[in-house]
Amino acid sequence: MGFRRERHADRYLKPPAEMHRLFSRYPEALARTVEIMDRCRFCLDELRHQYPEERADPSLSPQETLEQLTWEGAASRYPEGVPEEVRTSLGHELRLIGKLSYAPYFLTVHSIVRFARSCGILCQGRGSAANSAVCFVLGITAIDPSRGDLLFERFISEERHEPPDIDVDFEHERREEVIQWVYQTYGRDHSALCATVIRYRAKGALRDVGRAMGLPEDLIQTLSGQIWAWSEEGVSDAQIRELNLDPSDRRLRLTLDLARQLMGFPRHLSQHPGGFVLTQDRLDNLVPIEPAAMEDRQIIEWDKDDIDALRFMKVDVLALGMLTCMAKGLALIEEHKGITHDLASIPSEDPRTYAMIRKADTLGTFQIESRAQMAMLPRLKPRTYYDLVVQVAIVRPGPIQGDMVHPYLRRREGKEPVAYSTPELEKVLGKTLGVPLFQEQAMRVAIDCAGFTPGEADLLRKSMATFKFTGGVSAFKDKLVTGMVAREYDPDFAERTFRQLEGFGSYGFPESHAASFALVAYASAWLKCWHPDAFCAALLNSQANDAFGESVVIGVADAADRGVDACLGQPLGVLDRQILAASDALLFVKRQFRSD
Repeated sequence: MGFRRERHADRYLKPPAEMHRLFSRYPEALARTVEIMDRCRFCLDELRHQYPEERADPSLSPQETLEQLTWEGAASRYPEGVPEEVRTSLGHELRLIGKLSYAPYFLTVHSIVRFARSCGILCQGRGSAANSAVCFVLGITAIDPSRGDLLFERFISEERHEPPDIDVDFEHERREEVIQWVYQTYGRDHSALCATVIRYRAKGALRDVGRAMGLPEDLIQTLSGQIWAWSEEGVSDAQIRELNLDPSDRRLRLTLDLARQLMGFPRHLSQHPGGFVLTQDRLDNLVPIEPAAMEDRQIIEWDKDDIDALRFMKVDVLALGMLTCMAKGLALIEEHKGITHDLASIPSEDPRTYAMIRKADTLGTFQIESRAQMAMLPRLKPRTYYDLVVQVAIVRPGPIQGDMVHPYLRRREGKEPVAYSTPELEKVLGKTLGVPLFQEQAMRVAIDCAGFTPGEADLLRKSMATFKFTGGVSAFKDKLVTGMVAREYDPDFAERTFRQLEGFGSYGFPESHAASFALVAYASAWLKCWHPDAFCAALLNSQANDAFGESVVIGVADAADRGVDACLGQPLGVLDRQILAASDALLFVKRQFRSD
């Protein structure tokens, strides 16, 4: 701190008796402080968030504007006529949005997405917003909720009393254009990114404390190399002795003890990946704003949990590298082959694409290109879009820990019978062969089998997701069991159903997330299948910072297997036939180096 530190030790709040002793000659000053204090009646409840005004027509309210845009979008999405089921869903959602006064939020997100599309920036809403028919017809998301029977209350719930949260992915190379447009459109006094609180982990705590204690830099590096970032124990005495150090050395012992105490403590504020807070009135009247380390950005000094607690609006402007790759790939096939496509017009349910996916020939695609995913693809054998939704969701820690993977595969392969206790359960779990894979299915069981309202079911889902920490799920047990028994379910079956949902709830993956990811996964696989040359060039050009890395070498070798000429990668300026010839040797050297 240097000279910024206060020079006197008495700069602290003193008890009344001490203040009277110090200011005995000025009793009126002490009385005045109490008077001022009595006039200060500020409460955090006074911090009210106001949504930005997005109305193009001042004669219409935000709700009326949203309804107008919604029905216009529905007519565009369904040119042959809006299906009655969709019309019913839109009416239900609009009524709930109006009741909760969330229309300005949808208008703001629609405005951001409309700007991005006007500039040719690929974007897609994802997450629980994919449950919303309103988001679909507004063009915010690309998933038709009526196709997957997704639950709107997973996105917005009257009982939950939380503002909606729409995540929108943009091309990672062009997201900054969107961020700067938000600043320019709404003003830097009315918009800023959320902060995130960076906390000490084991290595960082040891390094900072070691420097403060004056330990040599090489010793600090040696000590921090003994532990991993998320370690909770720190460096043990046995490890210290292995380094020929004395565990009883006072300075060393103090360093290790203080570093252990610091773990979990806040270290500094950083930027949220893309969570924008926008207001109608000046934002700096509600929360402090500071310049970010990155040029032309600013952040508020609160994190997303503070924003959620005060119910401020937050729009997530996120980046996705595969969207950059898709944009470049689609531009290449338009330029060189005269074929025009976007994410929405890519042919759906293409048999040739699914045949490639079933062979696990998915290197470089989105979500289904990891080793674990590629190992699962020949077993699950996706043939439809919903198969891809399951594929994306099933290769995750939750379903694996919840013992859902093998029962699903056995039933899919016909090795295990698919049985449902009741027609209601068959309706809910039929598309996943009786195995609950998604959070929305847990909600459907509560609604159809126990009489929960959709909002109550979402509260149950949320409490299940955090029951290890709050124990809140027990509050719903009686209601679930009683509701099932009242509908003539066997009490033992009702108890067993609750235990299954309890174990599943903390691991289940949202179906809306999986559906959004599966859409991009399919689109990237289609591009690789039908236009491998464009896909290879786009993928490499999207990884320009990794020009000679292993991923590029593998990508070039994969393209060479398909007969793709290296010259298609010329926009990088670093690819030629020699790389194709040397790719296998280079990959072998890199692996050998790592193993040694």
